[in-house]
Amino acid sequence: MAISWKIDPAHSEIRFKIRHLMVTNVTGYFKKFDLVVETETDDFNTAKKIEFTADIDSIETNNEQRDTHLKSDDFFNAEKFSQLKFVSSDYSGSGDDATLNGDLTIRDVTKSIKLNVEYGGSVVDPYGQSKAGFTVTGKISRKEYGLLWNAVTEAGQVVVSDEIRIHCEIQLVKQA
Repeated sequence: MAISWKIDPAHSEIRFKIRHLMVTNVTGYFKKFDLVVETETDDFNTAKKIEFTADIDSIETNNEQRDTHLKSDDFFNAEKFSQLKFVSSDYSGSGDDATLNGDLTIRDVTKSIKLNVEYGGSVVDPYGQSKAGFTVTGKISRKEYGLLWNAVTEAGQVVVSDEIRIHCEIQLVKQA
């Protein structure tokens, strides 16, 4: 019988970083997201289903003008494509050396990606809930997903890099 796990949004973060003007990083995150994991046992090496979604309209970079631009057709087009989605195809390894493979869909483009997973452990909280923690990291090319907008400075530097670094802190709650 499958065991179901849901994300604890109060104790999880879905963040990304991208180079701006090739001299600094801008950090962004999603405020609304969901994650469902199904395993065969309490051991996550038996994960059979991992599905993640994030609401594009919840993107936040601490700059309202930039957030509005990111939601526009120059980038995510939140009006037409309200969510990004990841569906796993394979989870392998254990501890600090696990790999999560799957398909990431942004806008109307789906690409296979590989994410690195560090298992932080499992614990029963003071309320009797079984919880598990993970750090998930990876990199994607924004251009491969149709996020093509860019500009060039007078000195010839690009404004926004192609590479997006993903960093997620995930806490799951075992469902009864």
